[in-house]
Amino acid sequence: MQSPELISRKAMAALRDERTTREISAVSLAELAIQQSCGKLNLDKVYTGTGLSDLKIRVLSYTADHAWQMFGLPLHHKDPFDRQIIAQALVEKIPIVTPDKAFRAYKGVEIIW
Repeated sequence: MQSPELISRKAMAALRDERTTREISAVSLAELAIQQSCGKLNLDKVYTGTGLSDLKIRVLSYTADHAWQMFGLPLHHKDPFDRQIIAQALVEKIPIVTPDKAFRAYKGVEIIW
C-alpha cells in the first residue's frame, strides 16, 4: 500500500495539471451550503463561487441519470451525499478525489488520493 503522503501528492499533481478537467458536483455544493447554514463551516456564497471560478472548477449538474444509478448502488457508504457523488462518477466515468476509503468499495469508481 502507498503512503498517504505519496497518494495526496498524486492527487495534487493531477489537480495542478492544466490538462485536468476540474469539476465539483452540485451535490458537493449543496452539502457545503447545508454545513454552512448549520454553522459547521464558515463559507460565503460569493467567495465560494469566485474561488471555483478562479480555480477553473466547473460545477457538474446532478441529473436523473445519476439518480437512476443509485437504484443499483450497493450500500457500502451510508452518507447520502457521498452516494450521489459515487453514482455521478459512475455515470460520467470520471475519477473522484477523496481520502474516504469507503469510496473504494464501489466497483468501477476510480479514486485519486
